[in-house]
Amino acid sequence: MSQKKYKIALVGYRLSGGGNDKVMANLSIFFEKNGIEIHNIIVLNEVSYPYAGKLFNLGLLKDQKNGLINKYRRLRALNNYLKKNNFDFIIDFRFRTKTLQEFIISRFIYKAKTIFTVHSFWINHYMPDNSWLARLLYNHCYANIALGNDMKNLIEKKHKLKNVVVIPNSVYLEEILEKQDENCNLDFEFVLAAGQYENAIKQFDQLILSYAASNLSKHKKHLVILGNGDKSKLEAVIKYANLEDYVHLLGYQDNPFKFMAKAQFLILSSKIEGFSNVILESLTCKTPVISFDCDFGPRDRIVNFKNGILVENQNWEKLTEAMNLLDSDSELYQHCKQNAFDSIQPFLLDKVGSQWLDLLKINTQKNESE
Repeated sequence: MSQKKYKIALVGYRLSGGGNDKVMANLSIFFEKNGIEIHNIIVLNEVSYPYAGKLFNLGLLKDQKNGLINKYRRLRALNNYLKKNNFDFIIDFRFRTKTLQEFIISRFIYKAKTIFTVHSFWINHYMPDNSWLARLLYNHCYANIALGNDMKNLIEKKHKLKNVVVIPNSVYLEEILEKQDENCNLDFEFVLAAGQYENAIKQFDQLILSYAASNLSKHKKHLVILGNGDKSKLEAVIKYANLEDYVHLLGYQDNPFKFMAKAQFLILSSKIEGFSNVILESLTCKTPVISFDCDFGPRDRIVNFKNGILVENQNWEKLTEAMNLLDSDSELYQHCKQNAFDSIQPFLLDKVGSQWLDLLKINTQKNESE
């Protein structure tokens, strides 16, 4: 006799490019592996990450004008899809900045038990800055997910929400192990940075200058930057620093792991972070990480001088010193490299996925036939 099979809708902007999109894709794989029916609902027609389950692509309904009629059409399509499938849970990974739209979605379209995720120190990308409105939208839902205790405390202090739960991002080990050995086609030694530079959060312009002040280029160690954005500003900085032969902007890569595995170390120079998947992914590739001790993620992933170096937040001189140290001190470097992989064990997909099952009160044994 079969027990109930749960149905979960995962809602995100896309399945490509962003850290929260990767978390959604990973979670779809875990849930399906555990006998749960998964539907991935995306707003933009962008798919590059491996995922599991069905795909409902609202991006295919979006026209170039994206006017009110087209927005209403997509909202109605979403409503009809959710009603038709009668989900047990909805987990929302989107940025949520339009308060009226989110009120309509959270109160009138999401009928199932709903979980909203927050992926950034800038929590107003996910909740209204006004605490009364934030409570109106999010105090009634099943749970709000923070990625760490610091983020949970910030949300609770600011908005007085009573349903905030900590579940970190996960790393999909099988994918990384499969892809890290591919040839990255670079014939030089290099250090790596990765992330979108559509805005200034990653501070790659400053990172290039910090790299210029280091000994790395003298030692023929190049800087490779992966990610999308307007290259013109970074190219101007590269030219100003006379580093055209040493700094390489390689754009977005479907497989960043082949670069992480070959890099000497990864550098994170962000103003803020929510969790930073690239730290976990780099450590999984046994590549140490140098990072600013910014809010929130790095200090929860990097153990100083064990799997990388935490640098005083926004101290660029200290960041340059950390690059020189990890490049010159082979004993420290090998120590960090040897500890890197073991340090990601608490964030493996199966372990983090089990926290989701506990939150949802789903015993996957009940999803199997007796």
